[in-house]
Amino acid sequence: MRLPARLLPVSALTAASVLLTGCFTGTDPATDGDGAGGQRIRLAMMQPPRSGLSPLSDDAFKLSRWSTAETLVKLDDEGDAKPALATRWQQNGRTWTFGIRDGVTFHDGSALTPEAVARSLTRAATASPKPRILDGVELTVKAEGGGVAVTTATEDPLVPQRLSSPQLSILAAKAYAGKTVNPVGAGTGPFELTKVSGTSSAALDRYDDYWGGRAKSPGIDVTFVPDGTARAAALRSGEADIVEAVPVSQAAVLDQDLITEVPMPRTNTLYLNTGKGVFKDAGLRAAAREAIDAKSIVEGVYEGMADVAEGLLGPALPWAAELRSPARRAKAGDPSGRSLTIGTFTDRAELPEVAAALQQQLQKAGFKVKLEIREYANIESDALAGEFDAFILSRATILDSGDPAAYLYSDFGSEGSFNISQLADGAVDAALDRASEAKAGDTRRDAVMEAEAAVLATDAAVPMLHERVIQGDAAGVTGAAHDPRERELVTADTYVK
Repeated sequence: MRLPARLLPVSALTAASVLLTGCFTGTDPATDGDGAGGQRIRLAMMQPPRSGLSPLSDDAFKLSRWSTAETLVKLDDEGDAKPALATRWQQNGRTWTFGIRDGVTFHDGSALTPEAVARSLTRAATASPKPRILDGVELTVKAEGGGVAVTTATEDPLVPQRLSSPQLSILAAKAYAGKTVNPVGAGTGPFELTKVSGTSSAALDRYDDYWGGRAKSPGIDVTFVPDGTARAAALRSGEADIVEAVPVSQAAVLDQDLITEVPMPRTNTLYLNTGKGVFKDAGLRAAAREAIDAKSIVEGVYEGMADVAEGLLGPALPWAAELRSPARRAKAGDPSGRSLTIGTFTDRAELPEVAAALQQQLQKAGFKVKLEIREYANIESDALAGEFDAFILSRATILDSGDPAAYLYSDFGSEGSFNISQLADGAVDAALDRASEAKAGDTRRDAVMEAEAAVLATDAAVPMLHERVIQGDAAGVTGAAHDPRERELVTADTYVK
């Protein structure tokens, strides 16, 4: 998509220049005589490590995006489990048995064995706090018969998908020697993590004994650049080869051939309080839904770099649109000057602008609208307690398993832990139970879409748009991943010409 040209203020350019000073020092291209892959990849990332790159935290996604730590299985575009460090698996009641790939070594030269797999998964399962993919899940892991047996407290059809989470990466014994998990030199991927400099940078070198074949690039030099203007400037100046999370405001001033927009499994939704207040009335919820012009928000706030929502699940889940059926909804009532308060937060720059646009749209329809906007940490508890008539949230629609059933239950189940809409609907609960219990694959996808339709029929939530992540790749970059789940970025096939 071509973006409208827009000049960057001189002050912003100056600030970016200052922020970039020293950011990419020591990352000059190095050649090793092997042709196309002779240059190290200079990578600018948005968020610095929060937990010392422990795979038991969200830092695990960095390890995955650098192709240094790997999991037993990976997910395909449909969210189905495919072989990685495990080559096969089968279920017998509460126990899943996984066969472990032969000929794999960790970066310290030790062999991948069933015992090593059991050690890593047991450390994750007994961690406090647990990786979020294991929230509410009890499992034990044993090396058994040349493989590993994973047993859950109750029968779980999603065990393979759960084991695809980067937070369940398999690392060498050395990683677990201390109180915290240290991934340096302990992965199995095509790149070995060799150095971490606090929250400023990291370095990875090619691991020539990688089981999947030699990587095309000799290494990766990572710099953490939280400021979006500075990241964009690094791409524009040629100081970075790959830049993640380019802000919408900066994308317009970059060479459009260097920009890729990737649909994210994240939906910007207006949650309506069904438990009390103005939106306890289904007709008024329908009136609010009909008043919202999502297209104008996409064009005005997101500058066209988002997708108008047809449902809760967006284009990052390509099967959703194919399986979606129209939901039966209530007829719109008359707002008649009814007053309401919409809450949202400042942590995502676009949300206050979305709130202002919704205020105008709902007031035009006859509502009286007040906005309450705070930092997320200061507003979440009130939102969950039902203190607002409506709440605007940018919400991830799949968790680490790549499956949306958990999100739907969390947000719209009567006992859901994130039920901002205060929804308690028997038909919705029954549909959510069917989705949660269904086997992975087509059967589960059908059940998930039936659950989405049941939620939409209540108008407890009005999905407005699906966000995109904007990635910048320099002209010489070949083979960078553009992953909606943000699990892959630099792979064994990525190199700089």
